[in-house]
Amino acid sequence: MTESRRFVLPADKLDTVSLVVAVVAMVAVLELGLVVPLLSGFLVHLIIHGSVPHLGKLGLPTKAAKLVALVITIVVVALGIETVVLAVRPWFSGGPDNVVALLGKIADIINEARPKLPDWLANQLPANPQEIEAAALGWLRANSHDLQVWGTHLGMVLIKSLIAMVIGALVALHDSKGAAGLGPLATKLRERVLVFAKSFRDVALSQIRISALNTLLTGIYLAIILPLVGIQLPLIKTMVAVTFLAGLLPIVGNLISNTVIVIVSLSFSLGAAIASLVFLVLIHKLEYFVNARIVGSRIHARAWELLLAMLALEAWHGGAGLVAAPIFYAYSKQELSDRGLV
Repeated sequence: MTESRRFVLPADKLDTVSLVVAVVAMVAVLELGLVVPLLSGFLVHLIIHGSVPHLGKLGLPTKAAKLVALVITIVVVALGIETVVLAVRPWFSGGPDNVVALLGKIADIINEARPKLPDWLANQLPANPQEIEAAALGWLRANSHDLQVWGTHLGMVLIKSLIAMVIGALVALHDSKGAAGLGPLATKLRERVLVFAKSFRDVALSQIRISALNTLLTGIYLAIILPLVGIQLPLIKTMVAVTFLAGLLPIVGNLISNTVIVIVSLSFSLGAAIASLVFLVLIHKLEYFVNARIVGSRIHARAWELLLAMLALEAWHGGAGLVAAPIFYAYSKQELSDRGLV
């Protein structure tokens, strides 16, 4: 009897096939709305894998280290959720530093600026807070069905994210021997996953550092520098929180937080608004430097490259594309760079 022969593709063909599968997987993640669950699962997986080596140095065996890492991950995720809830709840409470007060302040500023605006623009703005409230209620009534669908969609995303976290934890806890025992294509696909995980870790950690630095400098400006020169702006805590959360979104987040700060500064005086704009532009330029130093050194991407990727994926898949763009771009560029193509 003749022995059956296994057909094995050449290494370069296997590499090409694995890359095609990776691209199809990324497109599927966008099309199926799985961006947040994917990143949630990777986050849990990376926390566990990042903790195991450090726990191993304490003398714990691998299995015990993974279990301890799982407990640490559960605690970190629980504390993270609690921190977000505690941070967001005051924004919607009756306190002085809530989002409703911030929006009301912006509305007052726009109303005060009405006499200085051209007639064609002033006529498009609400005349008083009552008109703003009526317009908001009308919008809510007209879009009640869409809001209900959006709420259901958000609930499903949270459920999928929790399931993805469990999957990420189970994969991390699985006592795998790396590529041993895997077929040729599975080995190549595992390499693709490892490159993606590295890109995710680099972008996530880099953006947190950048946002923290930006928030620190903005907080010093709002809470220390401005009061020293006699300018006391309202809603400082809210603006600092907005700066950090928006700063987690590369480049675009700065535009959001800067716009809010400049408008609130305008409520004090035009000079305060100009000073805030100048200071924020300087911070923005500093962030470009930090971005090039932290992110660029890791993924070799300039700010305009990330911005172009974000615009393209946002146009394709909205907010999900915007979130995925830096990571997907970093992964794609890393794969091309490893092959000497860029």
